[in-house]
This record gives sequence, C-alpha cells and structure tokens, in this order.
Amino acid sequence: MKGILGLFEKMEHEYRRQLLHAAFGLLIVLFPFIGSEILLLLSFIVVMGLTFLPEDSRICKYLYKKPLPGSREMLTDNINDGLKSAKHLAVAVFVLMLISSLLELTPYRFPLYVIAAAIAISTFGTSSANFIRHRKKLQTLRVRPWRNNGHESHLLPSSIVLLGVGIITAYFAGLWLMYWQGISVSLNMIFFLAVIGSITGALFESIPSNIDNNLSVPLSSGMTMWLFNSFGYSVPPKTMFLALVFSLVLGYLAYRTKIADLSALFSASLLGVLIIVFSELFWFILLLTFFILGGVFTKYKYRYKKSIGLAQSKGGVRSYENVFSNSTAALVLALCYGIYPQHAELIIFAYLGTVATATGDTLASEVGTTAHAQPIMITTLKPTHAGVDGAVTVLGEIAALLGSLVIGLLPVLFGKVDDAFLVVTVTTAGGFIGTNIDSILGATLQKQGLLSNSGVNFVATFAGAIVSGVIYLLLV
Repeated sequence: MKGILGLFEKMEHEYRRQLLHAAFGLLIVLFPFIGSEILLLLSFIVVMGLTFLPEDSRICKYLYKKPLPGSREMLTDNINDGLKSAKHLAVAVFVLMLISSLLELTPYRFPLYVIAAAIAISTFGTSSANFIRHRKKLQTLRVRPWRNNGHESHLLPSSIVLLGVGIITAYFAGLWLMYWQGISVSLNMIFFLAVIGSITGALFESIPSNIDNNLSVPLSSGMTMWLFNSFGYSVPPKTMFLALVFSLVLGYLAYRTKIADLSALFSASLLGVLIIVFSELFWFILLLTFFILGGVFTKYKYRYKKSIGLAQSKGGVRSYENVFSNSTAALVLALCYGIYPQHAELIIFAYLGTVATATGDTLASEVGTTAHAQPIMITTLKPTHAGVDGAVTVLGEIAALLGSLVIGLLPVLFGKVDDAFLVVTVTTAGGFIGTNIDSILGATLQKQGLLSNSGVNFVATFAGAIVSGVIYLLLV
C-alpha cells in the first residue's frame, strides 16, 4: 500500500514539474522584444543556474516533496532527474541560439521563429504528452492498483497529443514572431515547419534512448525545421494536413497489425508527409507497397525461421532503423523531385530503382531463408550456411526478381507511364542488381564489421537508385 501511495504522490509532483516545464515555453512571448545576443546570454545563465542549483532549494522542495517516510533515496533521485531534465532543455535552447548567432551573417541563417517553434514543441507538446501519460497511468492504478507497468499502452495517445499540441503551439509561435518582427515568411511555410518539426519531435520522443527527451526533442525538431526552411519549399496547409492524416492513419494501421512499432509509425509518417508534399501521393504508395510486402513476408513461415534462428527480432515488428535504412534514398529523391523538377524523369526512374531494391532485398531475405537448398556465398559461389552475410539462394534470387517486378508494374497499372516496357525493365533490373549489391556488401563490409545491417541497406538502396538511373540514361 505504501508503494501505491508513493506512486500517486510521485505523479502529483510530476504534474507540478510538467506545469513548470510548460511555463518555460512562455518565454517565446519575449522573443520579438529581446535581441538575439540577450537571448543567448539568458539561456547560458539559465544553464549555469540549473547546474549549480542546490537540491535543498525552495524550488526543489516544492517540486519534489518527500512522498513517504523512509523514501529519502527516491526523493534524491527525483530531484537529480528533475534538475537534469530542466538543464537539458536549457542546454538545447542555448545550442540553438548559439547556432543562430553563428549563422546570422551567412546565407544559411537560423531564423528565430524556428527556434521559437522548437521550444513550443519541446515544452507545451512534451508537457501535454507527459500529463496525458501520467493521468492514464493514474486511472489504471485506480481501477487495477496491482498494475504499475501500464507505460507501454499509454505511449501512443501521449505521442499523438505531443504531435497535435506541438503543431498548434509551434504554428502560433511562428505567427507571433512574424507579426511582431515583420518577418517575410508565408503562413504556408510556418504551418509546414510546425508539422515537420512536431512529427520529428514525436519520433525522437518515441525512440528508446539514454538521451533525455528534453535534449533530443528540441534539437531534432529545431534542426529539421531549419533544414526544410532553407529549401524554401512549402505547400498549402490543407495539402499538408491531408498528407499528415493519410500518413498517420496508414502508420497507425501498421502499428495495430504489429508490422511497426511506435518509432516506425512516426518515421513512416514523417517520410509519408515529405514524399507526398514534395512529389505526389503515388510515390508514397510505392513505398507503402514495400512496407506492406516486407511486413507480410516477415511473417511468412515465421515459426520456422525462428526455430533456425533467422527470424526478425520482436516478432518481426519494424522499428525506425528499418524505415530509415530502407527509405532514406527514396526520401532524398522525392525532395530532389520537388526542388529540381527539370530532372523529374531521371529522378522518377531512380526512385523506382531504390524502392525496388528495398523490396527485392527484403523478400530475398525473408523468403530465401526458408529454402531447403544450401545457400552459396555471393562473392565466392561456394556453399555456406543459411543466414550468413552474403549468402544467397535460388529461391531468394527469384523472390528478389519478383519483388522488383511488382514495383515496376505498379506505375503501369496506375497509368503513370507511357512506355511500360522501359519502366518495368529499368525498375526490375535496378532492384535486382541493387539487391545483389546488398548481398555483396554483406559478404564484405558487413562481415568485416565496417557496416551494420542497416548500413548495408542504406548503401544498397542508393546503389539501386544509381543503377536504375544509369540504365535509364543508356536506354533513352
């Protein structure tokens, strides 16, 4: 009973801390009226103040009162954690302000409205998310007091709250700076950055890590918004909102069917939004086809693959690493399509090649490992054991060919191309060759420890894009 009461008391203190955390975000109201140099100095003073703040100060006593007799150790840990989180947030703001000051006289300026939006996401957004998370945990304890591990079931709703509150507050932070400073920036751009920054913040908050969210969320969202602000590319809020909803719904379905975890949900949502707004919906459908086929064939003969030690971990559930290692090339090409429309046709064929490579490689791995024939090493053509990096089978090669062919046929079926033979040929060849490049990299660089499996996928998907692009140029 003492443990339950202590947990209730701890949650009450958590609410206080989150309110103070959110109140820190109100400092962006002063941004238009204080110079960048003063803001940089103030953020440095806050960092120093939190670093040397005594644990027995009034602030610490108010936020972390002793919950139960005999729990001094837990109290001290709470104080240390609280001060550390507050200091991390202040450090993140200081770093963003420092970068902004250093880039002020360069073409790559770091606008103040981007920093304000990042602070809004990491204060109002994360505080709202934590409030929801702890409230739901408290409700669970009231109904089922014997359960105190309901954290996982509350991650999704709290992350969605972070996303929603982050978008709204980041957007209004941008409006505030635009109004009072007379900044020449469109409302489309402000909303675009608010959405991108909030998805990035929700993604980093969902990734299990030893890095404090108060450090990772503001830095990641701020740097991402700065990057896309530099492109000068934006779309109407309606388009952005529809792309966000569409991507989130598909990501949620993958999450519910246990194809993806929470980090993969937000990774795919971020990719979906960017690919849709920089290119078009069909490009994301192609990538979505890869995710669906990958999820389905990961479950294919899963028990058998598990029995021989070759099954994907976590029941085949994909994480953010799987998403980015297989889709970064596709994202880069989609961005290039929007920024450099004069090279649209070449970029499209390269995009088809990278998605075909990701699809072919996944199917080759998931289907090839179920082959009863002995695999051979791709670099020596000598027999080897199943699951060894660089091992290939006839069944796996056929699966890679068919997976690449599926990606090549989709543009034809959707009526997106004029020369069906060219599209199918270039895509299938690029995907098949890219898949085998993946195997060669596995047999060499991965075997030597120079690349991880994710690194091999990352390089191979770019190689598949290059192969398809070169074949296209040779054929036309």
